[in-house]
Amino acid sequence: MLEAPRTPHLVPFDSSFKLSRAPTSPGDDRGGKKRLRRALEDAVEELGRLQQVLYAHNKVSVLLLFQAMDAAGKDSTIRRVLTGVDPAGCQVFSFGKPSAQELDHDFLWRCTRCLPERGRIGVFNRSWYEEVLIVRVHPEILEHQRLPWRPAGSELWRERLESIHDLERHLARNGTVILKFFLNVSLEEQRRRFLDRIERPEKNWKFNEADVEERRHWDAYMSAYEEALNATSRPWAPWYAIPADHKPTLRLAVARTVVEALRGLHLRYPPPDELETKRLQHLRELLRSR
Repeated sequence: MLEAPRTPHLVPFDSSFKLSRAPTSPGDDRGGKKRLRRALEDAVEELGRLQQVLYAHNKVSVLLLFQAMDAAGKDSTIRRVLTGVDPAGCQVFSFGKPSAQELDHDFLWRCTRCLPERGRIGVFNRSWYEEVLIVRVHPEILEHQRLPWRPAGSELWRERLESIHDLERHLARNGTVILKFFLNVSLEEQRRRFLDRIERPEKNWKFNEADVEERRHWDAYMSAYEEALNATSRPWAPWYAIPADHKPTLRLAVARTVVEALRGLHLRYPPPDELETKRLQHLRELLRSR
């Protein structure tokens, strides 16, 4: 299984993570715009090369999972980090409000049916964690889920986190490399980005009035995130809490983490067997003689 890249943003595996201590800003370590842009371009280029080997190797899949509060930069980070990846070897899924069909299944179903095949990179923009985040903050959503039974108190959330933990371990044991990114944006930076969406006409379409209402529940969301990360950050499915107030450093941190994980797999292009080698040599001689 994957050995999780040990970055400063890695959420510990011993359930000791405190979100209140996790930075939302990179501080003074931003670097110049040109340096950050070049570093991201280098990381994206290397990711493209590694993805080609992953695709040819065709035994391992990679799942990149993104969770965050609104306006943290999920969409733009996914877009920029995967710029150099061959679309044939990558698939992105965004999970919003569950459909009627999805509600006819258990809470993991709608995501598990979208898992990447061997050799591919799959990206989840939101995921099964919505069921222990937004649903936990708004438990009235459960009334529409037609649950056969509902444990009392917080037992439901413990059971769901246990199910997620078990699923991710199962996936890792069977060849899925899982990297989970929590984009940690501050309440103040979110406010600035919401205002920007209102003040710039080309961004008005991104603004949702309900997002402002959700700010009243900020503390409840932070509590839910902290518990979810502590319960499910494990060596086979690590969480990374990436400071998200400065998007260039956010994107670079994500790109470098993915590159480091793929490097750690030590994948190689599959060599031809003896019969295939002879066949290729024969075809080479034919091409040289014509």
